[in-house]
Parts: sequence; C-alpha cells; structure tokens
Amino acid sequence: MKTADFYYDLPQELIAQDPLEDRSASRLLHLSLEDGSIEHRHFTDILEYLQKGDCLVINDTKVIPARLYGHKEETGAVIEILLLKRKEKDIWECLVKPGKKARSGARISFGDGILKGEILKVAEDGNRMIRFEYEGIFEEILDRLGEMPLPPYITHKLQDKNRYQTVYAKHEGSAAAPTAGLHFTRELLDKVKEKGVNIAHVTLHVGLGTFRPVKVDDVEQHHMHSEFYVVEEDQAKLVNDTKKNGGRVVAVGTTSCRTLEAASGEDGILRAGSGWTDIFIYPGYHFKMIDGLITNFHLPESTLLMLVSALAGKENIMRAYEEAVKERYRFFSFGDATLLL
Repeated sequence: MKTADFYYDLPQELIAQDPLEDRSASRLLHLSLEDGSIEHRHFTDILEYLQKGDCLVINDTKVIPARLYGHKEETGAVIEILLLKRKEKDIWECLVKPGKKARSGARISFGDGILKGEILKVAEDGNRMIRFEYEGIFEEILDRLGEMPLPPYITHKLQDKNRYQTVYAKHEGSAAAPTAGLHFTRELLDKVKEKGVNIAHVTLHVGLGTFRPVKVDDVEQHHMHSEFYVVEEDQAKLVNDTKKNGGRVVAVGTTSCRTLEAASGEDGILRAGSGWTDIFIYPGYHFKMIDGLITNFHLPESTLLMLVSALAGKENIMRAYEEAVKERYRFFSFGDATLLL
C-alpha cells in the first residue's frame, strides 16, 4: 500500500481559515457504510441518523495554549516553542523553532522573564526537553503567555481561544483539538440525549504525531507517535452495554475512534484503564468497537485519511472527497464534517 494512493487535489481556497460563528452551522456529508451512497446535509441533521439506544463517544480532552514565543537569554534571538508532553512536573518535551539555535544548556525567557526555560537535552527525533522556572501556577502563566497551537495550514489569527476548544473540553493536555467535536453545541448535545442516545466520554490527549506527514512510500513502514488516553470504568460500561443491547457506537472524531479501538480486545469489549497508544489504523484493519464515525475532512496522504479509508473503503472515501471538492465544502480543522455510518 503506497502513501501516494491517498493523494487528492485540494484547491487552497477550500481550506477553512476561520471557524463559523455558529458551531453547528457547518455542512455534513453522509457517506453510507452500507452502500457507499452520498448525501449532502447540515450538521444539525445528525439527529436524523442517530437512533435511540446508540452511543455517541466524545473526547473530553482540553487544548492547552501550548505555543510560546520567547527570546534566547544569550543572544536575544526569537524562539518559538510548542509544548508536546509533560514528562515531569516542570519538564516538557517540546518542538522548538529554529532548532539550530536551541542547543542543550540554552536559556529562554518568555513574557519579560515571567517564565524561563532551560533546554536540558535534544531527543533523537529533534524534540527538546525543557525545564521551566516560574513563580505561581504554571497553567495560569501559560494562559497569559501562550497561544492556541493551530495547525500550520491555518494562517489567520484566532480571535476567540474557545473556538479551538469543544464545549465539553475538560481534561487539559492536548497539543491540538479533537476537531470533529467543534461542531457540537450544548443545545445539540441535549437534543441527542433527548432522543435516547447515550453520550460516553473518553480522554485522549492529542499529540502532533497525528498530523505529522507520512514520509515513507510504504504505508506500513510509518510509525505513529504515542498519545495518552483514559477510559473510566462507568464510561466503558456505557459503551459495552450499548453493544450488548444492539445499539451502535459512533465515535466523534478519529481521536475517540483510536481510543476505543486501542482499549478494546478482540472479544469486542472495551476495557477501562489508561495508558499510551500508538495505534495506526489503515485499510485492512478490523474494527473491534466502532460502528460509525463523525469526523472532518483530512489532509491528502495523512494517517487520518488512511483511518477513514479503513472504515469506509478507500474508493468510497476518494469519491466522497472528490464530490466534496466539487460541492465546495470547507476542509480541515475549522471546516465541514463527514458522517461515516
């Protein structure tokens, strides 16, 4: 299986640069998993596809304002840092630009010295381990100095930080938003519940590995970066009971999907617990837990495009994407949604 098999042409102007004013006003492309047929709808029509007894699984991770701009203390050179993973209390694994100037021992000052960092070491993949020094509460300082870590294809400045956050975001730790969830309003979630659909929460802290380009020609040679997930006991029961009673499990986003699949056994039972997963889902994968997926449109040749191709079939996905381009859908993080069900 070649990475190039997952390429499609996308006009630049279809990449959504700003979120819609009303979260749920986006469009929805429904691709049927039964017969491959395509319907063009609005996101609020999601209610028509969900049935009493189904379970919607959402990822309640919260994006931290992980992008920091500082200066090297020795030279005054501008340094950009993206917090990826907390390794210990004040030590983080970070992506640093420009990397050439960020050697071990270098000290960086942020916000006129409110926050300082020292590069402890350079990891094999080029990421840096940085120890931070500050007075007060780190999260509060980050909230003051940090910016939301928008993907590189979004060039507009985000006016409202909360628009890159789901309405149910709870547990801080993500370097990117689980963007399929951005379409839900509290009112729409209430209507989902009123219909008799259960809503289960899982947590997966999204790492940038999700968006890293696939640099190998052979798909199976690609290695995913690991991400931390949590499945609570009562939420696992909710999902398992849904399956037992004949309901469908619909994941909101590829992050919820990866969590459910990573934490499920071959027996189709979801296990509570926490840990790291580097699950890579591509065509040929046998889904153990999910019956459907709500997700956005994904980048050409990306691991996420491979994941949706595994669920709906590559030919069906490529045809749907071609149709979406023709119909001028909005693509990627702030774009429209697809329902694979």
